[in-house]
Amino acid sequence: MGTQSYGISPAMLTQYVADIKAVVERGVQVGIVIGGGNIFRGLSGAAGGMDRVQGDYMGMLATMINSLALQAELEKQGVSTELLGGLAIEPVCKAMSRRRAIEAMEQGRVVIIGGGTGNPYFTTDTASTLRAIEIKADAILKGTRVDGVYTADPEKDPSAKKYQRLSYSEALEKKLKIMDLTAFALAEDNNLPIYVFDMNRQGNLLRVVEGEDVGTIVSK
Repeated sequence: MGTQSYGISPAMLTQYVADIKAVVERGVQVGIVIGGGNIFRGLSGAAGGMDRVQGDYMGMLATMINSLALQAELEKQGVSTELLGGLAIEPVCKAMSRRRAIEAMEQGRVVIIGGGTGNPYFTTDTASTLRAIEIKADAILKGTRVDGVYTADPEKDPSAKKYQRLSYSEALEKKLKIMDLTAFALAEDNNLPIYVFDMNRQGNLLRVVEGEDVGTIVSK
């Protein structure tokens, strides 16, 4: 959203794509899962009296809108892409499959996976973890508005302290809200590291990939 109250910020979209392109140019294979909260949140709809299942499907379609916007900007900046979906929407995208995603990445394309898991009651966190496991990713890079995991919400508590490294068990014991529990359990069971960092600071994605200490790593 950038500084907007809703929708897609062209300036932020351009910045994100420039960051992704810089990583791709280093020869890194990239898969991307995007949320849709800038357009619609299923849980918010349910809280307002909407049927939860309908609300969740609307949220999944919102992620597809964001995915299409990202794909368009990546292609505009000369980055080849493959758009797949937890929901198959012809002629917009093919259904997500592990084979399609891996083949596209091996051919040098950025794979964007929209539509969540394709099922209601599952968050984008869970979708991103599931997709990372399916494509045998080295890590989940969770881009947020803050530069890592803190003892409390740094946007509300100025005394909050940042963690550099955390184990899965420590994060659970301290009740740190890194991902929803389903996503977190999947990551732990599959020994998939989670790197939480500030995606809104230009150049941070490349810094993470190159091993700089700019966020929080959660691992065993």
